Amino acid sequence: MTFFVDTLAVGTFAFATLGLLGSPGPAIAALVAVARAQGFRLGVRFYLGLQIGVAIAAALSALGLASLLVAVPEARLVMTVIAIAYLLYIAFKIATAPVGEVQPEDAPPKRGFFLAGIVVGVVNPKAYFAFASLMVPSTLVIGAPYTDTFVKWAVAVLVVMAVDIVWLCVGVALGRASLPAKWEKRLNIVLALMIVAAAAVTVL
Repeated sequence: MTFFVDTLAVGTFAFATLGLLGSPGPAIAALVAVARAQGFRLGVRFYLGLQIGVAIAAALSALGLASLLVAVPEARLVMTVIAIAYLLYIAFKIATAPVGEVQPEDAPPKRGFFLAGIVVGVVNPKAYFAFASLMVPSTLVIGAPYTDTFVKWAVAVLVVMAVDIVWLCVGVALGRASLPAKWEKRLNIVLALMIVAAAAVTVL
């Protein structure tokens, strides 16, 4: 069986993925806020969980789950409720995070951020439609449909991983900025409100 990889189509697909999934949304807002308020270690935990969740969402989209969400509105409603609940929980944790305190390096790590990242990545309904809009109309590998599906999944996941690393660094840099305690608190509240706004967009 012979097949042909359309390198131009791969580049176009990667660029489209960057534009569609690289702009701030619920997951990116949460990632920046967690890295800003909780530091690098917990930010990385959330980042790793988020990448697993996004990879799962991309795989399910490639297998046609986005069509299932359209056909079964109840499934989308359940996923939306879970996504909003987690985003609001993260927003609350960010808004109420203590400021002006330096965590010792040997402090026991807080739990839940890895799982939160997975959940936010998996249950965001808009991610499925974004992946579906990228994967359905494009063909990257001609003559091998299964290989084509895998290549599209791999390119999408790699682009998201690279973009999210940049946003993780942005959050960490904001956290390391020397600000008065009151401005740190205000920044935490602004980031929390960004997450709430992103959660509201998820409903639309």
